[in-house]
Amino acid sequence: MLRKDIDEFIKTIPQDVTIVAATKYVGANEMIDLYNHGVHNFGENRVDAFLEKYDELRDYDIKWHFIGHLQRNKCKDVINKIDYLHSLDSLELAKMIDKYRDKPLDTFIEVSVNMEENKNGVPYKELREFVKEVLKFNKIHLVGFMMMAIKNSDEDDVYKQFKALEYLKKRTEEEFGISIPYLSMGMSDDYKEAIKAGATHVRLGRILWQN
Repeated sequence: MLRKDIDEFIKTIPQDVTIVAATKYVGANEMIDLYNHGVHNFGENRVDAFLEKYDELRDYDIKWHFIGHLQRNKCKDVINKIDYLHSLDSLELAKMIDKYRDKPLDTFIEVSVNMEENKNGVPYKELREFVKEVLKFNKIHLVGFMMMAIKNSDEDDVYKQFKALEYLKKRTEEEFGISIPYLSMGMSDDYKEAIKAGATHVRLGRILWQN
């Protein structure tokens, strides 16, 4: 069920910041409720759940974001149904996108700013070389960087983590002479710090539905 003050909550997000509703734990009916309150960008983590919801909601004008780790063997199942991929993290996946995608896909590179073990994302020290290779693919349109902050960090530390990604974005733009307009960072626990640090997309889940 949507939070009772959903309209008031949405108004607290700056108009130039896109709410990507992370719908991992809700079904199509709850998504329609949110859609009717003006949120039309939805983010899915899992391929099977995405395909099911995509079919159920095909009559709605939804912008679909895939925000989870995309396994290469499932790439072809979703790649022509999504509008944005937030989690490009390997050249092998880039090759699969280039092979199966019909037209250039708006893509975020997932960056590991914190070098946490067992986390997906391109290590920030390898980002320059990764971008250099990604720009060679015809079906990948690089539009942004994505990251996740370390859980349970204090607000100042989280803010610094997000600012590090903003710095990497600016440095990459200067080095390659390209525009990277978007930063996908911030979730229900830390979206305020992300917005303060320059986020253009926040991936919000339970905060949209909690009472």
